[in-house]
Amino acid sequence: MAGKVALITGAARGQGRSHALRLARDGADIIAVDICAQIPTVNYELSTPDDLAETATLVEALGRRIVTRVADVRDRGALQTAIDEGVAELGGLDIVVANAGISPVGADRPPVTWLNTASVNLGGVINTLELSLPHLSSGASIVCVGSMAAFMESFESREAGFGASGYSFSKRAIARLVNDLARSLAPQGIRVNAVHPGNIDTPMVHNSGLYHLFRPDLEEPKYDDVKDVFGAFHLLPVDVIPPEEVSEAVFYLASDASKYVTGQQLRVEAGALLKTLPAGVPD
Repeated sequence: MAGKVALITGAARGQGRSHALRLARDGADIIAVDICAQIPTVNYELSTPDDLAETATLVEALGRRIVTRVADVRDRGALQTAIDEGVAELGGLDIVVANAGISPVGADRPPVTWLNTASVNLGGVINTLELSLPHLSSGASIVCVGSMAAFMESFESREAGFGASGYSFSKRAIARLVNDLARSLAPQGIRVNAVHPGNIDTPMVHNSGLYHLFRPDLEEPKYDDVKDVFGAFHLLPVDVIPPEEVSEAVFYLASDASKYVTGQQLRVEAGALLKTLPAGVPD
């Protein structure tokens, strides 16, 4: 990673912060972008400016440079400015980690939640890649963060609500986008891969909407009430996967260790999909 610059969206906390720290630890400078504001249809707290500032402090403590910008990945103008300013200050762009995403779950969410979710999770990825691509050259790596939901039946139910359905759609679309875009960019020497996490130990999982979906019999379920449900998704004995484990996969795909790897769907889901995918289905 020495001498490389990585753009990471959704970098204020959770997986995004973990990815930033992992790449910085090995020498990368970081352009960290996050919304740092609430989206009305999301029923858990999103990141704040203080979260993004903490990411910056942690990266700088590793001796690396970081440019932070508040920008909604749905806002092409703000995102363009964030990327262009970061590239100008840090001197280039070698790695793009399209990580920003939301998952508002629950029957109380309005219908527009479906489109809000797809707009962030898929539209935001497209915006990030489209606006970054002019800065990339041969040897660059693009990593899109999907979900094990990309390979599962759609979460369409009244209880899960519009957000869950929009989430499933957007993650399946990301998997297809990675496959097809990798073919198109391979002649330019630009690699495109995806990492598909299982249940990760972040606020996207730890929120009352998801807890109540799994334990509707309880008025205010806590983590201890649902951890066995999370664990039941995985074959390996883990309830929720630390985000740092996903970051190791992101690091591999961003680094020269994977310089001949492109178009891959790397699943970091503790064996969850082994229950449903037929034998011989490629990763």
